[in-house]
Amino acid sequence: MIQRPDQRVAVFIDTQNLYHSAKHVHNAHVNFSSLVEATVGSRQIVRAIAYVAKSKTGEEGAFFEAMLQSGIELKIKDVQEFASGAKKADWDVGMAVDAISLSTKVDAIVLATGDGDFVPLVEYLKGHGVMCEVAAFAESTNQRLREVCDAFMDLSEEPETFLMGSKQKRKRPLLAKKPAKNTTKEDEGGDRKIRITF
Repeated sequence: MIQRPDQRVAVFIDTQNLYHSAKHVHNAHVNFSSLVEATVGSRQIVRAIAYVAKSKTGEEGAFFEAMLQSGIELKIKDVQEFASGAKKADWDVGMAVDAISLSTKVDAIVLATGDGDFVPLVEYLKGHGVMCEVAAFAESTNQRLREVCDAFMDLSEEPETFLMGSKQKRKRPLLAKKPAKNTTKEDEGGDRKIRITF
């Protein structure tokens, strides 16, 4: 996919999804400012929104402040704690509603998540003429989400850029390839490279 400087882009970050993926896959933290910067590239950023959860202890304060200083807007929801001890702070619906609301004002939307629940959102956006890109860790990204998006950026391909506390070195180019539509394994097309930073 070709990026043009005149394209308007909005970035929506599923913070919990990327946080847990980075922790479990790489034992590191996401560099969110680098994520936004890379996915937007030379294009015009309209908004970058991170969806976060706030605990009762407020231990996330420094993290929230760092995000704000990077120019990332925050949408905050309190963590719900149930009698069973389970905790929940689901932003999927809110993130989808915001993406649909902003879709008339942008040319491309970047979803920073590996959650397969966003497949219907990607299909909706594409059906309404908006390019939809996904940036996440390949190891924890839903396969169907990778297939339906216009471009996929594998954050694991460049750990020195997208992770903090990682000792890994880049193994191959950032651009991930995926089969072109209606092709076989022998007839594969390429995707464009997307770079996102936080």
